[in-house]
Amino acid sequence: MFMKTHTVKTADIKERWYVVDAANRPLGRLASEIANVLRGKHHPEFSPHLSLGDHVVVVNAEKISISGDKLEKKLYYRFSGYPGGLKVRSMRDVIEQDPTQVVHLAVRRMIPRNRLGRSLMKKLKIYSGPDHPHAAQKPQGMPPTGY
Repeated sequence: MFMKTHTVKTADIKERWYVVDAANRPLGRLASEIANVLRGKHHPEFSPHLSLGDHVVVVNAEKISISGDKLEKKLYYRFSGYPGGLKVRSMRDVIEQDPTQVVHLAVRRMIPRNRLGRSLMKKLKIYSGPDHPHAAQKPQGMPPTGY
């Protein structure tokens, strides 16, 4: 007797919307939970090569919790490709300029670095304040992570 492997069809994929409040949440733990939901690892029919994940709306990104002295010591690098084109900013500078960028970079570095990862990042919406324009999608609270 052979067991059949169940494969998910595109028509069977139902995308849900989740909202998560980032206020007083550690950055790394929040980013890993968001990355798991974006990839769809909370679904029993998870397939690593398919986009089974859901949409995630992050609010209050400006109130994220940063432990230790990471505000001064953690550095973000950007390189233009030209000589002398290396730009270095501390986490404090990045948060002052755009608080959503810190959450975006933390999540982006936890998902695959390929076409699938780029399509997953389009499902992430980050807002620095408590308001978001996605009320029509009826977002619900984040699913349990199982940790």
